[in-house]
Amino acid sequence: MTKFPLIAAIMFTVCSTTSAETLVIRGTTVHTMAGSAISDGVVIIEDGQVTSVGAAASIPVPQGARVLSAAVVTPGLIDAHSVVGLTGHLNQDQDQDQLDLTDAIQPELRAIDSYNPNELLIEWVRGFGITTIHTGHAPGALVSGQTMIVKTTGNTVDEALIKPVAMVATRLGVDARGDAKSPGTRSKAVAMLRAEFLKAQNYQKKMSSEDEKKRPDRDLRLEALGRVLSGELPLLVTANRTTDMLSAIRVAKEFGFKLVLDGAAEAYLITDEIKAAGVPVIIHPTMARSGRGETENISFETAVKLRAAGIPTALQSGYESYVPKTRVVLFEAGVAAANGNSFNDALSMITIDAAKILGVADRVGSLEPGKDADVALFDGDPFEYATHCIGVVINGKIVSESAR
Repeated sequence: MTKFPLIAAIMFTVCSTTSAETLVIRGTTVHTMAGSAISDGVVIIEDGQVTSVGAAASIPVPQGARVLSAAVVTPGLIDAHSVVGLTGHLNQDQDQDQLDLTDAIQPELRAIDSYNPNELLIEWVRGFGITTIHTGHAPGALVSGQTMIVKTTGNTVDEALIKPVAMVATRLGVDARGDAKSPGTRSKAVAMLRAEFLKAQNYQKKMSSEDEKKRPDRDLRLEALGRVLSGELPLLVTANRTTDMLSAIRVAKEFGFKLVLDGAAEAYLITDEIKAAGVPVIIHPTMARSGRGETENISFETAVKLRAAGIPTALQSGYESYVPKTRVVLFEAGVAAANGNSFNDALSMITIDAAKILGVADRVGSLEPGKDADVALFDGDPFEYATHCIGVVINGKIVSESAR
């Protein structure tokens, strides 16, 4: 039994009659991530959006509203980088669409064409309060494809969708080689990436010609990279060595595009350079297997060091080629909180800070009037091992009431 089970149809101060779509969430503590935590707080939800947030004593509850109660209430959690929905729980050929190694450079591959909203891994992470995921092609090739942002609900990809294309996923380091013969070294990988951006620049110039006859045939690969060059999409570069992160920063500066560093196991060694470049970081899963290869210098204290340097930071479940096929970003935040981060900082990295890095803070990441009604309910401190997520609301609808 949980200490704070969901409670339905409890009536508080009545102000007016409302429809069945109205939902009230009451928490002993409500973390809005838009200000200080609220003791004995209330969140009013109507038509899928948050309409009011505040102390229970000052917020009248609509008549007929269903009321859910919990010890701790937070915004729906955000996984800043995952491959869930393209990778599946069976770890078999039919549910592994996260990585195509037939070519080193394939930015034209669209996550939306592979995402399976009914994959059981989505239901699994949702049960821990994760309501939004940035997912897509995995970092196992030089340019593996596009990413997308979705809610962890819906029977179709269109129902789940927030952003059909969020970033173009790239990898620098030993894993950029994939199964291809080229690139074989770090220098070759960066040279290939630069050459492709030069092609995309030339393609954009030709496509902008007023003479239609001078325009080339459409090239999906160069179109995707052109969206990066124009600033429409960031380039997500998974890199763990300082060498590779600095190479990514140099290429971004050369071509003038937005860069997001991903993984970044050694980022704490070059905080000055990352800060000067104005680049946000989505940190490696703290529970990733380490001690060898490019993650031999991984640290549980990376998040606190990056935040202390003023670098926008978020947490992720990451990509795993082995089972289990996904980590849980709630647990990643718990590890961060145990290694120098305050509670608020740890929660920020899986809510509002993640939303800002992903460019969706206008909809998710905090409990504020006008935002999507995505809420997680817990029977205690979310980062404590014995705590359960006892309820999840997405777009104003209860999608989970089981304790996990």
